[in-house]
Amino acid sequence: MRSKDRIAYFYDGDVGSVYFGAKHPMKPHRLCMTHHLVLSYDLHKKMEIYRPHKAYPVELAQFHSADYVEFLHRITPDTQHLFLNELTKYNLGEDCPVFDNLFEFCQIYAGGTIDAARRLNNQLCDIAINWAGGLHHAKKCEASGFCYINDLVLGILELLKYHARVLYIDIDVHHGDGVEEAFYFTDRVMTVSFHKYGDLFFPGTGDAKEIGEREGKFYAINVPLKDGIDDLSFTRLFKTIISKVVETYQPGAIVLQCGADSLAGDRLGCFNLSIDGHSECVSFVKRFNLPLLVTGGGGYTKENVARCWTVETGVLLDTELPNEIPENDYIKYFAPEFSLKIPNGQIENLNSKSYLSTIKMQVLENLRCIQHAPSVQMQEVPPDFYIPDFDEDEQNPDERIDQHSQDKHIQRDDEYYEADNDNDQMDVS
Repeated sequence: MRSKDRIAYFYDGDVGSVYFGAKHPMKPHRLCMTHHLVLSYDLHKKMEIYRPHKAYPVELAQFHSADYVEFLHRITPDTQHLFLNELTKYNLGEDCPVFDNLFEFCQIYAGGTIDAARRLNNQLCDIAINWAGGLHHAKKCEASGFCYINDLVLGILELLKYHARVLYIDIDVHHGDGVEEAFYFTDRVMTVSFHKYGDLFFPGTGDAKEIGEREGKFYAINVPLKDGIDDLSFTRLFKTIISKVVETYQPGAIVLQCGADSLAGDRLGCFNLSIDGHSECVSFVKRFNLPLLVTGGGGYTKENVARCWTVETGVLLDTELPNEIPENDYIKYFAPEFSLKIPNGQIENLNSKSYLSTIKMQVLENLRCIQHAPSVQMQEVPPDFYIPDFDEDEQNPDERIDQHSQDKHIQRDDEYYEADNDNDQMDVS
């Protein structure tokens, strides 16, 4: 048992300044809100805070096709009308719009996850957090579901340089299709996704029958759920499956995608999870004491996303937070209660005990098909591609922590949320 986890936290205020568009549900501004809430609870004093490097195009091309990366680098709102064929080819448009500073946004959130993996690899921390990451839908050659670059795949590829087996866990309400697809044919990554499935819910994949192929057969696990699942049902199923997965697969590191759209009251979600239920999954994974990379993901009710990821930062720090939210630059978003708790979900739970039992038995049966953890002949570890020009560990820790205070304080009048008066409330497709 480690005496005290060393936690690295990655943040760049510029991620919160990008704007997908007035009617678009993705609001990167939620990352600024999360960060300021983390600061208001003084959690930054218990972690090492880093500004991630901006991932180079060649780093992004470790997974994505070079032509797709180049197009993202080149395209702007002013020039997109000249590239209609390419926009279609790369699936850019309504869900994945072209906006100002799109490529820099991708470089920052992907750089954070890559840096997080490298710090874990070099044993400079035990847990690494990048709430800006977790964009799990992006594919090798195209954008999908508000995601352009799949930082999770890039982070996992880094971890595979040092670990024979990596476990990926996804608790976003949407299926983690991009990550599953990337590793569908290998036993070196096991992907486990808990998500809503059916009723044409995006992305339409994630049936329990999807289990991987070739060397990857039985190494993709899908837990398809129906509307309205609650804390008790979800956490019980999560703990049963994940404990068996870890025991069977014996991963060297874990990547946990904490999409907050599985919370009750999410604008695009349909589950009834409380923040306590969601964060219990994070706490459970932490207790395995394996190198852990934690990211954000979906989450479209901004104030609840900020609440959730702040509570989960506390969980990773073994710090319980008072329910009353301290004064911070975004305090008005948390009115009128100014508390961390969120209202209970009102969606009917369509997950019967027999349905959940069937899914559980199916997953455990597939795990039994893996006799033992696959052995991987480890070659000499390749060098990290990116070597910084400075040694960040020689920086004065006080200066490093102070760095975030220079991050931009981003506030958009057109993004204000006031429940039914929210200017985007009508567009929840």
